[in-house]
Amino acid sequence: MTRTHALLLLCVLPPLLLAGASAWRTLPDRPPYRDLNKNGKMDVYEDASQPVEKRVDDLLRQMTLEEKAGLLFINGARINDDGSLDDRPGKGPFAFAPQAARLILEQRMNHINVWAVPGKRALATWSNNIQKLAEEKTRLGIPVTVASDPRNAFSEALFAVAANDFSQWPEQLGFAAIGDEALMRQHGDIARQEYLAVGIREALHPMADLATEPRWPRVSGTFGEDAQLSSRMVKAYILGFQGATLGPEGVACMTKHFTGGGPQKEGLDPHFEFQKGQVYPGNNFQYHIIPFEGAFAAHTAAIMPYYGVPKGQTKEDVAFAYNKEIITGLLREKYHYDGVVCTDWGLVTDAHMGPVVWPARAWGAEHLSEEERVLKIIEAGVDQFGGEQCTHHVVNLVMRGKLPMARVDVSARRLLRQKFVLGLFDNPYVDVEKAVQTVGNEALKQAGEVAQRRSITLLKNDKIKGRKVLPLATGKLKLYVRNVNPETAARYGTVVNRPEEADIAIVRLRTPWYAVQTDNPMAKLFHHGDLDFKGAEKDSILALLKQVPTVVDLYIDRPAVIPEINAAARALVANYGASDAALLDVLFGKARPEGKLPFELPSSMEAVRQQKEDLPHDSAKPLYPFGFGLAY
Repeated sequence: MTRTHALLLLCVLPPLLLAGASAWRTLPDRPPYRDLNKNGKMDVYEDASQPVEKRVDDLLRQMTLEEKAGLLFINGARINDDGSLDDRPGKGPFAFAPQAARLILEQRMNHINVWAVPGKRALATWSNNIQKLAEEKTRLGIPVTVASDPRNAFSEALFAVAANDFSQWPEQLGFAAIGDEALMRQHGDIARQEYLAVGIREALHPMADLATEPRWPRVSGTFGEDAQLSSRMVKAYILGFQGATLGPEGVACMTKHFTGGGPQKEGLDPHFEFQKGQVYPGNNFQYHIIPFEGAFAAHTAAIMPYYGVPKGQTKEDVAFAYNKEIITGLLREKYHYDGVVCTDWGLVTDAHMGPVVWPARAWGAEHLSEEERVLKIIEAGVDQFGGEQCTHHVVNLVMRGKLPMARVDVSARRLLRQKFVLGLFDNPYVDVEKAVQTVGNEALKQAGEVAQRRSITLLKNDKIKGRKVLPLATGKLKLYVRNVNPETAARYGTVVNRPEEADIAIVRLRTPWYAVQTDNPMAKLFHHGDLDFKGAEKDSILALLKQVPTVVDLYIDRPAVIPEINAAARALVANYGASDAALLDVLFGKARPEGKLPFELPSSMEAVRQQKEDLPHDSAKPLYPFGFGLAY
C-alpha cells in the first residue's frame, strides 16, 4: 500500500468504524474501497479514483429494473427517539409515515426525506443506521440520500421545521428584508455544516416563488414579491449550501416551485381540491421565472415544480409536473437544465390520514389511473416522484412496453450522478459525537441571532414630548407586555401587571388568518383567508393602544392589513421570525433595525381583492410600500 493510499485509509476508516460498516476492503497497491455488491473485487462504481460518468455507467449496467424504479421515488420516514430502525408505532403528526427500512428493503428506494425528528443525536444515529442497512442488506449497496425541508427556521412556518437543535434564523422573508447576499450565503454555509454533520445531503429548498398574491399561505417561505431581489437571494442561498461546485462537502439544493407558485387565485393553495389553478390576470408569467434564473446560475442540483395548473399558459391545462411544455419545453430545452426534476409530494396516490382521504394533487389528470399518471409525469420530463412509493407502476409500465427502459435510464443516471458527486458511495456515514458538537453550537446560534435582529423592520416611530419613541431607555421605564416573556422583558425595564401602571406597552402580534371550511386537517394548518384583524381581537388591541403609548411588533408571515392599528400605535416594527430578546434588543437600542419590507403592506382588504395575483407592488395606495424601512 502506498503512502497516499494509507493516508486515504486513515481519513475515511474512522467514521466507517464508528458506524459499524462491514464492507471495507483493500487490495494490493489500490486505494481502500467499499465492496458494496459483496463480490470480492473493486468494481468501477466502487472505485473513487474513476470519473463519475464511468462509475454511473458501471452501476447502471448492474441494476435491475426494480432497483432503477426505486431510484425514482422519494418519501418521508419517521425516526424513533433513539435513532433505531425498530418498526415501533409512530408518534405525533407524522405517525402515519413509513419506516425507512421498509422503503429501502421492500421498495428498493434510496432517497428519504425526514420530517419531525427527536433531536440531533437521534437524527445522526438514524442516518448511520439506514446507511448501514442499505450497505449490508441491499444487493448493490446504493447509499441513501437523506433530504429535509428547512431546519433553521425560527417558527413553525409551513414545511419548515422549527430550529430546536439547529441554529435559528429568520424566515426567508427576513433575509430578503436585510438584502445582504453575503449574509445569505453565510447562512447557507452554516446550515450546510449542520446538515452535513447529521447526514442530510439534500435540501428541499430554497423557495424561489414570488409573494405577488398576499393571501397565499406560503408567503413566509419566499423572498418576497420582487423578482430581482429574490433572484439574487436564491443564488446566494444555493451557493452557501452547494459551494461554487457541488461536491462531498456540499448539500444539494432542490429549488422550488418551478415556474413559481405565488399567483394563486384569491390566495388559495393548490395542495387542496378547492384551488387547482394559478392565474395570470396581469399577463406576468415570465416575471415569476426570474428567481429561478438565479438558481440556474448557481447550478441548483434539483428543481421541484408546484401542484397548480398554469391557467392559459400552455396548450394543455394540466399541473406543472404533468406538463411537457413546462418541464421539457421550458425547463429542459429553453433553460438547458439537466439536473434532477422531482415532483412535489403526492401527485399520484391518495393519502390516507385516519378517516380522512387527501386526494392526490393530480390536477388536470384526475381522470387518469395511478399508472397513467406516473407515465404522463415521466413523459413530461420529470425524474423523480416526491412523497410516493408506488415503484411497481414504473416496473409494470416497462414490462408492458409502455415506458422504454432507455427513458428510465435517463432519470436513473441523473439521480445516481448526484449521489456520486456528493461522495455518498465513498463514505455516507457521520460521526455522531461530532454531529452533537456541531449542530447548534454557540457560534452558529450567535450568527442566527444577529440575523434576527438585523431583519427587524422599523415602520413607524412617533415622537412623545419631542423625542422619538424608539429606541427606548433601558432600565428606566415601567413596561406592560403582551405576548412577550415577562422575565425577558424584566431585563430591560420594570414589568407591571396593568397597562395604566406602565410608561409604555409592548405588544407582539401575528398576521391574522382564517381557516378554510374543509374536512382536510392539513388545510386547517394553512394560513388562508383575510389579512386584517376583526371583531373582539381587533377591539382588544385598539383598546390597549388608546390606553397607553404602545410599541407594536408584528410577525408578518403574510402582508397584514393594519390601518387602524398603525394609526393608534406610537411605534411599529415588523419581524420575520425573531425571539423576544432579539426584538427587545432592537427596541432598546442594543441593536439596530436594518430591514426593508420585502413586500408592500396593503391599506385595506378591498385593495387586496382588487390587485392582480401575478403582479408585484400593485395594490392601491399601500399603507407601506415595498422596500420601506426606517432607521434610528
